Order: sequence, then C-alpha cells, then structure tokens
Amino acid sequence: MIVLPTTKIPAISTNPQYLILYGLPKAGKTSCLAQMDNNLIIDLEGGSTFTDAMSVQCRTISELGEAAQAIRAKNTEVGHNFYRHITIDNATRLEDICLSYAAALYRKTELGKNWKGDDVTTLPRGAGYKYLRDAVKKVIDMFKDLCDEFILVGHVKDSITDKDGEEVSAKEIDLVGKLGKIVCGMSDAVGYVYRKGKETHISFNGGIGETIMEARAKHIAGKDIVIATGNEDGSITTYWDKIYKD
Repeated sequence: MIVLPTTKIPAISTNPQYLILYGLPKAGKTSCLAQMDNNLIIDLEGGSTFTDAMSVQCRTISELGEAAQAIRAKNTEVGHNFYRHITIDNATRLEDICLSYAAALYRKTELGKNWKGDDVTTLPRGAGYKYLRDAVKKVIDMFKDLCDEFILVGHVKDSITDKDGEEVSAKEIDLVGKLGKIVCGMSDAVGYVYRKGKETHISFNGGIGETIMEARAKHIAGKDIVIATGNEDGSITTYWDKIYKD
C-alpha cells in the first residue's frame, strides 16, 4: 500500500544515473570516456580501438544481446554490478542497429504479422518510427539495468526550430525524428562536449543558445566543466570526479 508523505523527503540521488554526452565528431568524447575507471564501452563503430579502453565491439542487435547476457552473468557471479559505468558509443549507430529489432517488434503486432519488409521507417504515414523508438529505448533500458551509471554518446546535428515565431538554429543529438528529444527526456543530464585549445569541456549550461544542455544533479547543473586537459606527451588527464562524486 502506498504511504503518502507528510514532509519533504531528503534527496537520495547525487550523480546522473543516465548521462548523455554529444558533440562534433573527434571532439574527444571516446578518448575521455576511455580514461574513466570501471567503464565498459559498448563500441558500435570501432572508435575505441584507437585508444587504450575497456571495450567490447558490437555490430548487430544479436551481439548487443550477447554482451548484455555476459554482463548479466558476471553481475550474478559477483553479487553486484561488475561495471560501475556502461557507455554505448554511439547513438546514431545504435539507431541503425535497432532497425532489425524494430522490424521484429512490428511483426509481433496484428498489423505487422504478415509484413515482409525490413525497414519500418518505410511504413505508411510514418507509423514505423514508433517501433524504432521502442527498439532503441529497450536496448538502452537493458544496459541501464546492468550498471550503476549509464552513458550514451552521440554526435551533434544542426536543426531549425521555431522560437517566438522566428526560425533559429539548434544543435541536437543526431537521432531521427522525435527520438532525440525522447531519449534526452529520459536522461538525468545532457552535456555538450567541445574542445577549447588543449581542454575538453562538457557544458550543462542550458541557457546558451538552443543547444540541449541540462542536468538534474545540482553539482553540474548550469556548469561548463573542463573534463580533460591535453599533456605535452599527447596523453590527456581527465577529471570525472567533477561529474561522478564518490
């Protein structure tokens, strides 16, 4: 039975349990994430192979399922989440991989049981995009349940949006249709990654322009954080403790 509270309940969440990081290609996202302690990168297009990283390569929905099954078995073996962080890199490639899963979901419906196609986005009146959104969300939820803190990496795309009757340029995560806004709405924090000289920044300052940047966690909300600095020998030093507090 639900017991209604009579006083304010103290906050119990500090760190973002679902973080989205997006920015231009080669902005340093994967390199920074590879430096994070106990972070498994689910690499969908080989970006992590250029740096020392704890990563697993997946190219199909079946391989994603196998990776999740292996992590689940390891969690059971040790009695807790074996990886504190799991990162999917990247969102655009995840969308492509999930097309086959979306087709399978559609074929399970009464309307789609006799469908012979393989791309739900070709269905009339855009009806198939629902199944693609569902497929992507299911994969994200699957990996979120296997770690303490989940991260989704994405590229940026420029779009045009309406603000007070005027068209303005906006930067969004590179996902089709409504999927980008839905995925960002599910997260605890959305950070825009960019480089400034030898520094890599993550901005959560949603007051700048029309770029999506926001966070529920008070210690990062509205902040522009230097997450990495370049060293003379070509290596980088990262500062993930600014986002994930012990």
